[in-house]
Amino acid sequence: MSVAAGDSVAIVGASGSGKTTLLGLLAGLDLPSRGSIVLAGQALDALDEEARAALRAREVGFVFQSFHLLPSLTAEENVALPLELAGREDPARVREVLQAVGLSARARHYPRQLSGGEQQRVAIARAFVARPRILFADEPTGSLDHATGKQVSDLLFALNAGSGTTLVLVTHDMHLAQRCQHVYRIDEGRLQRQEHVAA
Repeated sequence: MSVAAGDSVAIVGASGSGKTTLLGLLAGLDLPSRGSIVLAGQALDALDEEARAALRAREVGFVFQSFHLLPSLTAEENVALPLELAGREDPARVREVLQAVGLSARARHYPRQLSGGEQQRVAIARAFVARPRILFADEPTGSLDHATGKQVSDLLFALNAGSGTTLVLVTHDMHLAQRCQHVYRIDEGRLQRQEHVAA
């Protein structure tokens, strides 16, 4: 599997087929037992955990299905976290991405004060704040109702197109998958490229 800069790629397959595991491997969160993964020109198995973490901080955004927002931080503080961890402060950039996801008015709210869709949009803003070259998204609309899921997916593709960020997502939703330029299916442990069929 090869993903070019700026591409959008969907990974589909049955529950338990290994989609989330593959995403974790591609992002360098886990290492493969065999084979090789090259991320932004770096062979991940040649790097120690610290170097992989530094590479992720520079190049990667990740949107988790369960949001992973810190409950004690406001939306604004959650979004700012990747910049702070990288030793950078950029309040203007934080405001910019919150505005891009339509949450300027909710910046000072805590996760418990936000709907599921709003929490997912905060998670997307957090993933984009450091201008990653590649964004991995694990079931980004999986826990959302249809209308909110469409808003979130529209947002992901708008950010992908607007910033040239490569998008790799895992999804059960074939309509979402077919919005991507490339679709891969995991079937019995094998990754197969699908012929693209418009949704």
